[in-house]
Amino acid sequence: MVESHRCTSVASELEGTLLVSGGLFPYFLLVALEAGGPLRAAILLIVYPLVALLGAVFSDDLPLLVMTFVSTCGLGASDVTAVARATLPRFFLADVRGSAFRALARHPGEKYVVTRLPRLMAEPFVKEYLDADVRVVGKELVVVGRRFSGTVASPGVAAGDRSLGALVAFLGRDRIIDVGPGSGSAGDRKPAFLHVCQERRVVSTPEKATTTLLPRSEYPRPLVFHDGRLVCRPDPLACLAIVLWLPLGVLLSVTRLLLGFLPHGAGLLLAAATGFQMRAELGDSTTEAADRRGTLYACNHQTLMDPVILSTVLRRKVTAVTYSLSSFSELIAPISTVRLTRDRGRDRQIMQSAVARGDLVVCPEGTTCREPYLLRFSPLFAEIAGEVTPAAVRAGGAMFQGSTVRGHKWLDSVFFLMNPTPWYEIRLLAPVATCGGASASSRDVANSVQCMIGDELGFECTGLTRRDKYRMIAGHDGVDARSSSSSSS
Repeated sequence: MVESHRCTSVASELEGTLLVSGGLFPYFLLVALEAGGPLRAAILLIVYPLVALLGAVFSDDLPLLVMTFVSTCGLGASDVTAVARATLPRFFLADVRGSAFRALARHPGEKYVVTRLPRLMAEPFVKEYLDADVRVVGKELVVVGRRFSGTVASPGVAAGDRSLGALVAFLGRDRIIDVGPGSGSAGDRKPAFLHVCQERRVVSTPEKATTTLLPRSEYPRPLVFHDGRLVCRPDPLACLAIVLWLPLGVLLSVTRLLLGFLPHGAGLLLAAATGFQMRAELGDSTTEAADRRGTLYACNHQTLMDPVILSTVLRRKVTAVTYSLSSFSELIAPISTVRLTRDRGRDRQIMQSAVARGDLVVCPEGTTCREPYLLRFSPLFAEIAGEVTPAAVRAGGAMFQGSTVRGHKWLDSVFFLMNPTPWYEIRLLAPVATCGGASASSRDVANSVQCMIGDELGFECTGLTRRDKYRMIAGHDGVDARSSSSSSS
């Protein structure tokens, strides 16, 4: 809404308005854990109940200041920025209020999102996933050298009125409209910037409409890549549950790893007894391929355990190709692995030799993808054998992610198996004839296999690659400097 005699802007608070929840603790905990490590996260979890109690008595700003200090003090700016870009958006998006987002998106004039979080933590999400033209108003983290001091500086919006002048000066408009829910979204606390709004538009109230989250189909930008170890939103009680689970989780993880070295039938039964759920569907057309030696399997990539689980459900040994698997992961793998070189010619020979000796599993995406999307399938696998059997794979757990980019990758399988009830689903599809070594059609075969797996899982096929994932999350191509930059399989 633009008026001829005066300029109108729209402003919305992030917490409790655009987001259903008004709590800030989960986002500081994620920064502390992913950028600072488990010890920093534990300290934040320990001090939070005390500062929250003191904040309720003395100052609403106290918990915010303490959480900012504990979670960011001494951390490098690049580490916190990486977490803000790669980890926080998934939790923000899962909490976006549909009605508030639509009201903000419809406004044709200047738009602002006001947050009590440090601007650096909220801005990547707002600009990359909501609207690139929205300006974010929040506290600035003080940098000393290349590291954060743990303190904040204006401009920004806190609980008190001291920041109101800074906000008015920042917006510099004659009229400000707030777009938000009627009441009850963030408790009784009202955003400080409402005092400078000349108009407030109510998009929903608890009495008239239930809170509806923004569906994935309406995301302005799809969430394909993200990082971080935690699956659930780390609210204080959820964090306490994870901490209490850790000792048993570690014991279960070690036990499940050891079961992989048992005969397949016994290992499958004992794994199920520990809560590990595995389900396989073998179609009639794939039975012959599953019984024949020297079968080439191509599957989408969920975790490092994809080939291991496939071997288990097939009840036969398979060989998996890898690029940069850690020595620890190779040590605990109950199946054979073959390292590739990123030299296309040499890798073709290595894979052809491996499939001549027995069954071979390849993951043509080249990296894992957590969301319901398939990355581009590199076509080298279509030049290895005359036939390939696609395998559609889904996996998950309630507490921990089984893959990471910026974390310790050698612990990926350990974390996945620490989930209370990790699960895997594998469906073997009808074998596909390949190009038989003719490179002109290998890409068509790869695209066809990608579409088959995508249709079976209900995943969307994309042209994104391993390089795109690492550039988004880690800021580099994800290729070991010692490796060739040749195409990967």
